[in-house]
Amino acid sequence: MQKSFLARENGAVHICGHRGHSIGAPENTLVAFRANHALGGTSIEIDTVLTADQQIVVIHDLTLERTTNGTGALKDKTAAEVALLDAGSWFSSAFAGERVPTLAETLALAHELDQVLEIEIKEKLHTEAYTQALKTALADPRDLGRVMMISFDHAHLKAVKAAIPGLRTGGIVHERYADPVAVARAANLDELCIDLSVFDPADAEALHAAGISIRCHAYKPENIAEMEREGLEPVKKLTEYLRAGLLDTISGDDVEWLSELVRRVTR
Repeated sequence: MQKSFLARENGAVHICGHRGHSIGAPENTLVAFRANHALGGTSIEIDTVLTADQQIVVIHDLTLERTTNGTGALKDKTAAEVALLDAGSWFSSAFAGERVPTLAETLALAHELDQVLEIEIKEKLHTEAYTQALKTALADPRDLGRVMMISFDHAHLKAVKAAIPGLRTGGIVHERYADPVAVARAANLDELCIDLSVFDPADAEALHAAGISIRCHAYKPENIAEMEREGLEPVKKLTEYLRAGLLDTISGDDVEWLSELVRRVTR
């Protein structure tokens, strides 16, 4: 069964944990994904990289130092070697022993928790091998049906979509464009992932009219607080966008805060 990324079809706005509930658990780990679900999340944004033996693992960086006790580049490590690393202690000793999950493990958990996945392609070196590995990983239509592949590289997304029939893709944008519909159509995208700071209601209406879904990224709580101090009124704007039906997915690091915002606006 294919899961919808459009709120009008889904019946509700997706609440998406950025790398899981990453304010309360180590990013891109199964414990962060379970916390996302427990706090009301229905969608998980994850990052993916290819290992030396061409397995897709869920990690943001191309190197290991920031979020594991390993060293070096992912490209030089096998999936078995990555699986031995501690991906939780850097965040808190309470999460010691958490591992870097594979895409297959994350897909299995998404089925268990009935979540959709926004899977960002972080692989930069072996993009063709990544596409082949992804094709294998998403061979089951049940997996393909709950996935949106996302990237800053819209040209790569276009190629990946051409290689995997039925795949849905979303382009990440950190700038406002004169014609966002044209941007989406140029790469045959199904979604635009738009930062809150450049979100425009008229653009959102045009995208929805074209059948393109919208994920608005709302950052970390400290970023929201800073925007409030700057007079940008992010919470007021998010409230208006939600009430107007302009958002299909709202993402951020604090899933509890996102869930409460959506509940308050839509109840």
